[in-house]
Amino acid sequence: QVQLVESGGGSVQSGGSLRLSCTASGLTFATYSMAWFRQAPGKEREGVSCISRSGSTSYADSVKGRFTISRDNAKNTLYLQMNNLKPDDTAMYYCATNLVGSYSRWWSPSNWRYWGQGTQVTVSS
Repeated sequence: QVQLVESGGGSVQSGGSLRLSCTASGLTFATYSMAWFRQAPGKEREGVSCISRSGSTSYADSVKGRFTISRDNAKNTLYLQMNNLKPDDTAMYYCATNLVGSYSRWWSPSNWRYWGQGTQVTVSS
């Protein structure tokens, strides 16, 4: 079965950086689009970034210029480099795969079939 395992979360001060990883198994990684989502307490899960199987990327406006999504197909691993972190970035971060809807709506959680368990990111001011 498909398994996604996130790592790399932690606690940092405002302006700091973190690199999240998501290792996938049970699927032909290179043939799937991948995405990062986040969910803060009391808020809905929101799309952060997406990368297609061809390497095209998309970002939420709130993270453009600060976050970079990438993938290493040889390692079955998805990454999210997060720079200049802000307290508003505090959330549980999830990776997702198997886009079942339109790529233009990558930001909608309902368009993704498989999810990891998440990794916590906490940014203090």
